[in-house]
Amino acid sequence: MIEVKTSPISDGEFNRGVFATCDIKKGMLLHEAPVISYPNEQHQFIEQTLLADYAFEYGTNKSAILLGYGMLFNHSYEPNATYEINFENHTFDFYAYADIKAGEEVLINYNGDVDDKEQLWFDQE
Repeated sequence: MIEVKTSPISDGEFNRGVFATCDIKKGMLLHEAPVISYPNEQHQFIEQTLLADYAFEYGTNKSAILLGYGMLFNHSYEPNATYEINFENHTFDFYAYADIKAGEEVLINYNGDVDDKEQLWFDQE
């Protein structure tokens, strides 16, 4: 259903993204990304690494690194996918927010809410 390929919208060293391999209907579960969580007081150590830009907030006083394809979805303020935190299963569950055509890149809003247009942390000066 999804695969990782080179993304035309990513210009960093790791220019990967997640793409649909078939047509995906709105509401469909795309991916369950397992979580490695850690207390926020340890985030100062993560901040010294490349992983700092890939960490997600994970409940109260925790952050998380996502496994699987979880850290490879690129950002859009007009996403075609969204995610929900599944604390019971310790996963981030990614769903189609709109119909996605085969070959289309699957994009999420890094702010966590599909309608949140706040400037991202890595674009702030």
